[in-house]
Amino acid sequence: MQQRPLGRTGLNVSVVGFGGSPIGSVFRPVTQAEADAAVRTALDAGINYFDTAPYYGATAAEQALGRALRGVSRDRYVLATKVGRYGAELRDFDFSAARVTRSVDESLARLGCGHIDIIQVHDLEFGSLEQIWSETLPALDRLRASGKVRFVGITGLPLSALRTVRAKARVRVDAVLSYAHASLQDQTFLPYAAELRRDGVGVINAAPLVMGLLTHRPLPEWHPAPASVRAACAAAARWCADRKTDLADLAMEFAFGLRDIDTTVVGFASADEVRRAVDCASRSPDPAALAAVQALLAPVRDVTWLSGRPENN
Repeated sequence: MQQRPLGRTGLNVSVVGFGGSPIGSVFRPVTQAEADAAVRTALDAGINYFDTAPYYGATAAEQALGRALRGVSRDRYVLATKVGRYGAELRDFDFSAARVTRSVDESLARLGCGHIDIIQVHDLEFGSLEQIWSETLPALDRLRASGKVRFVGITGLPLSALRTVRAKARVRVDAVLSYAHASLQDQTFLPYAAELRRDGVGVINAAPLVMGLLTHRPLPEWHPAPASVRAACAAAARWCADRKTDLADLAMEFAFGLRDIDTTVVGFASADEVRRAVDCASRSPDPAALAAVQALLAPVRDVTWLSGRPENN
């Protein structure tokens, strides 16, 4: 498994990142045995970056990952979790210094890992950006000084919000996680990723399948993508299926090969899903298939949706 430096942190992270949301039974029931198998398969394949959050499965994902990593040497994995988001409603966000400080202690207890490598502000667009740069990040910086966390990051959907918070932050931001913006359908993160890399900031891409859009599976009703994007992605999935290939594989092959991304996080619920992603990371996308799918997606290229507070988009 190829590794890349995560900015100037001194950490080297696998090109494929393990997304911990599914093992929290977010999308279907997942047993601890399945979670253990997925995590051990990932470690054996050379995946060392694991990303989770208290929000995933109402803390179940952190608990499952902590159990799966029990007994694994701490130097074998880079662990990232998040603070600030604890549920699906606006009332479930709390970016105050007191809450994020307590949240780190809670995550450490669930994960049983001694320290968190990267603590990230979760979906910052749902909060006051001023509070995040003036209160949340300084609180995380104090935790960094205490040794409970090693590095500090931010996450979110609107690139403008990520840019604003990083520019105004009073403390060092070590990593930026963007999701659904470095994929076959949307590549708006890539210019910012190149800028971050030049500045020595870790670059993390999540949701390369755009939360299921770039798969053959039916989309859930809650998916926020506009109808035009849904239709174009469905057409691309049908084109691939007609040729006995899979849009999800093509999308992962494309994402893992992006030059300015340090790690791309994919959600895993089983060992088979891990093995599939690892296989995709070992090859390049077929040029003819890639060109055909990009042509089908061209009418909705870089079309996204609003997230969080309107003023943060």
